[in-house]
Amino acid sequence: MSNEILLAFIPMFFAMDPLGILAIFAGLTHGFSAAQKRKIIVQSLLTAILVAIGFIFLGRAIFHFLGIGIGDFMIAGGVILFCLSMVDMLSQSLPTRRLKSADLGAVPIGTPLIVGPAVLTMALMLMNQFGLVVALMAVVANIAIVAVVFSFSEKLIHLLGASGSRALSKVMSLLLAAIGVMMIRRGIMEIIASLK
Repeated sequence: MSNEILLAFIPMFFAMDPLGILAIFAGLTHGFSAAQKRKIIVQSLLTAILVAIGFIFLGRAIFHFLGIGIGDFMIAGGVILFCLSMVDMLSQSLPTRRLKSADLGAVPIGTPLIVGPAVLTMALMLMNQFGLVVALMAVVANIAIVAVVFSFSEKLIHLLGASGSRALSKVMSLLLAAIGVMMIRRGIMEIIASLK
């Protein structure tokens, strides 16, 4: 069981990318007070948990209703993830567009930053492979890591420095692009297998 949790935790870690989204979170919340940041963190974590858990329980039913296969969703999620990672790889600076603090927690930080297409696709893949309990544990454990990273964002950014944070974000984006390609490949294999 512990081995399954670890095997589920690792790909979910790269899909959620807590260290990679640190720089984006810091850019979006720059200049906010400590109280505002705490409120944003709580709101974003609650949003992320509700979206992820809701999708894990309702995802299959929604797919069945719409006639969408797991392979279709994996390919779509992989393409979106790959495109998002390329945009991040090619961008030269942190996001500077300021949003109201009330808007930040749910969107864009809670979703799609913490829980986006990659996390939702990965959650369904993990549920197929390891079962519901392990998939839920992987999601919750990684959201807990995001909570720690966000809570200590200023110290981590100071420790890494601006250039170090950007470099880390680019490396994580490359890994996410690779995960996106892997999802597309598995999605194609899933569709081929379903046709046999």
